[in-house]
Amino acid sequence: MCRARFVQRHRALNSSASVIGAPAIAPDEFARRRRQLMQMAGEDAVLLVAAAPERMRNADAAWPYRQDSDFHYLAGFPESDAILALLPGRRHGEVVMFCRERDPERERWHGPSIGTERAVSDYGMDDAFPIDDIDDILPGMIEGRGRVYCHFGREPDFDAQLLGWMRRLRQLRGGGVVPKEFVALGHLLHDLRLYKSRAELKLMRASASIAVEAHLAALSVATPGRREYEVEAELLRVVRGRGAVPAFAPIVAGGPNACVMHYQSRRATLRDGELLLIDAGAELDCYASDISRTFPVNGRYNREQRALYEVVLAAQLAAIDEVRPGRSFSAAHNAAVRVLTEGLCALGLLKVDADAAIASGSYQRFYPAKTGHWLGLDVHDVGDYRVNDESRLLEPDMVLTVEPGLYIAPDDRTVAERWRGIGIRIEDDVAVTRDGCEVLTAAMPKSADEIEALLASR
Repeated sequence: MCRARFVQRHRALNSSASVIGAPAIAPDEFARRRRQLMQMAGEDAVLLVAAAPERMRNADAAWPYRQDSDFHYLAGFPESDAILALLPGRRHGEVVMFCRERDPERERWHGPSIGTERAVSDYGMDDAFPIDDIDDILPGMIEGRGRVYCHFGREPDFDAQLLGWMRRLRQLRGGGVVPKEFVALGHLLHDLRLYKSRAELKLMRASASIAVEAHLAALSVATPGRREYEVEAELLRVVRGRGAVPAFAPIVAGGPNACVMHYQSRRATLRDGELLLIDAGAELDCYASDISRTFPVNGRYNREQRALYEVVLAAQLAAIDEVRPGRSFSAAHNAAVRVLTEGLCALGLLKVDADAAIASGSYQRFYPAKTGHWLGLDVHDVGDYRVNDESRLLEPDMVLTVEPGLYIAPDDRTVAERWRGIGIRIEDDVAVTRDGCEVLTAAMPKSADEIEALLASR
């Protein structure tokens, strides 16, 4: 079966796969987020968020621009050289953007800028000023406020600017009233980001749909003799063709390379009889997906591969069962560890019973990772995992990954040779619902029988 027909046949697995894009977050949702954050900060505060700077790859060549996630969450504004100021209670407008002015000469080289007028008309700012004038304007807006919320320590250039504004305030005639506190913005903002709105969940479903299609396309070309980077190229072709970008550098790890948790070389040749682990996701309008699957390059798991795969799959299903309101974030990990450890004991890879292996941590030789992380605007998204020194309880509209695995190093002489060099991970994106959970990436097959049937159709 040709590659196009292979992917087309399995698109039906995902009900959203035909959607080429997804609606962006509406302006009124950005406005609601800003209001909520200002209410949390209080009227004597000012909140300052800087756009991500342009970053250079080498010489005068820049990396593709990606907006700072917090800045995007509050403004949806896609340009660098911008600062958002939230000023609760300001009579002339609480939401102020400092950004680049329209410049025909610059636009000749780099394309149109948004400019201050469109920052107000299209992006819902109350007021907007040229970024070049910020040193003259912003200190007066800050004066008299008690606290400054910001990401101090994240960007040295912004930190230097902020200190300069404080100095300018102190130098005002009669002495300006300088804020007495600098407060980490993440404490308030990142808790908001942890709970996804309907629009955000819709974007994440669309992102997951693209990632599923990309994984299916990758499976269609991942045959013996191909290079890992050829599989990566197919992943990227689909992601970019659907209007998305990679959420992170894909992991495409054949054979023993899968035992390297964050393998990045992607140059090895795929070999008959080995497994291929793919960990890749799409980012659509800044919202990420994250899928891992492990499958036999020749289309059939051998006995040891299947035995370990079934253990990992059982662990993942047990962990997903723990994703529901009121359960702790750590419950999924604990469930996965229990199933993985019992499976390792049953297969003779651990020589003690499961309770002893868990108590001593000896299972970590084969599973050194955690079972998941928050997911959203960042692949490893913001949000505390512990509250008051206890594992955080899950609530509706949180989204996390569930990704247990087993990794048996190729040089591990404590196990029989037939087990060595096998690395397996199975990962899905899971949203907490009112009465359970929704697996956003459920359209991607993961049982051993499903995967073998899928590969047989190549």
